[in-house]
Amino acid sequence: MTRSVLAALVIACVLFGGSPVAQSPPAPGDPLPGLTPVEFELFSIGLDDFLEVEDAEEGLGPAYNGTSCGGCHNVPAVGGISPVAELRAGMVDAFGNYSDFDPDAGSLFQLFSIPTHGCQVVIPGEANVIARRVPIPVFGGGLVEAIPDDSLLALADPLDLDRDGVSGRAAVIEDVATGNLRVGRFGWKSQQATLLAFGADAYLNEMGITSDLFPNEQSFGIDPELMRLCDPLPDPEDKEEPATGRRGIDNFESFMTFLAPIGRGAVDDEVRAGELVFGTVGCATCHVPSLQTGPSTNPLFDRKTVSLYSDLLLHDVGTGDGIAQAAAAPNEVRTPALWGLRFRRPLLHDGSAATPTVAIRAHGVEADLARRGFDDLDAASRASLLAFLGSL
Repeated sequence: MTRSVLAALVIACVLFGGSPVAQSPPAPGDPLPGLTPVEFELFSIGLDDFLEVEDAEEGLGPAYNGTSCGGCHNVPAVGGISPVAELRAGMVDAFGNYSDFDPDAGSLFQLFSIPTHGCQVVIPGEANVIARRVPIPVFGGGLVEAIPDDSLLALADPLDLDRDGVSGRAAVIEDVATGNLRVGRFGWKSQQATLLAFGADAYLNEMGITSDLFPNEQSFGIDPELMRLCDPLPDPEDKEEPATGRRGIDNFESFMTFLAPIGRGAVDDEVRAGELVFGTVGCATCHVPSLQTGPSTNPLFDRKTVSLYSDLLLHDVGTGDGIAQAAAAPNEVRTPALWGLRFRRPLLHDGSAATPTVAIRAHGVEADLARRGFDDLDAASRASLLAFLGSL
């Protein structure tokens, strides 16, 4: 965090008076079209922080999965995915009840540690649930955050009252940034409701850097005295910069807020036919084509159509990882958004599917009817559906 936010904002306001920056349609990794100079500067500073490589002197570790946000979110551009997978573990008892080994540390076991590696976390031998998770892209994060909680609650049908076999649940959680109950939407388990909390969560769990939102190091199985030797920096490690009053997590939030979604690819008659098939077989029940943001004083987010192809609800579609987290049951996952799908490989939460066909055929339980509908398609209809998915 080496740039002066304050000076840049003052200059931008004086020179441009807050008028939007003219931009062409966004490419992957671009900001939302129509940012004001102030917003563009915040996006740029956030991008710098998102890419900054941390070290132990800045609080990295003692256990971590990566040294920068961009290290896990870089395909097809910054904000996307990567082949890097995190490792989680827990226990299921004789009655089928899941528990973390340490409720405070959660289920994540980081892959790396700072030298001398005395604080490397180790999965206990009694673990009987071990799962991998690949990163989720954060394109269009500000638009997703702007979708009202009530819109997601209206889509939920946890008791399957409409008898369609689909029983999506809204993940009602406490937002650590405000203390308010919100509907979670970020992460494979909808474990966070806001981009600020989502970024702070990752800063702690993926890089071991504490903030005032998450002030305690994750230290499963590590003696407190040893922890002090491994990580002597006082917590929280992410502090406000005196010149700007901003923390690293504030800059992450700005980058993700103003990051544009990936637009559609080419649309032809076959793609349009495939979208009809997508709805007919039942995929659109969970992968809802679009949602709407609520009223906002910022025109970027004021009642915008968000074509993300997700209901942002928790479902058991047979692909869950067995890990309970936040409001999510062990076999539930949040419906992944399909915008940008053509740039995303591998697929599913654990990266186990190489193609959309493999991913679809892994579905079951709530998605069993849709999966069987896909299997029953004739060759032409299936080709059209896959062409549609390839356009997202």
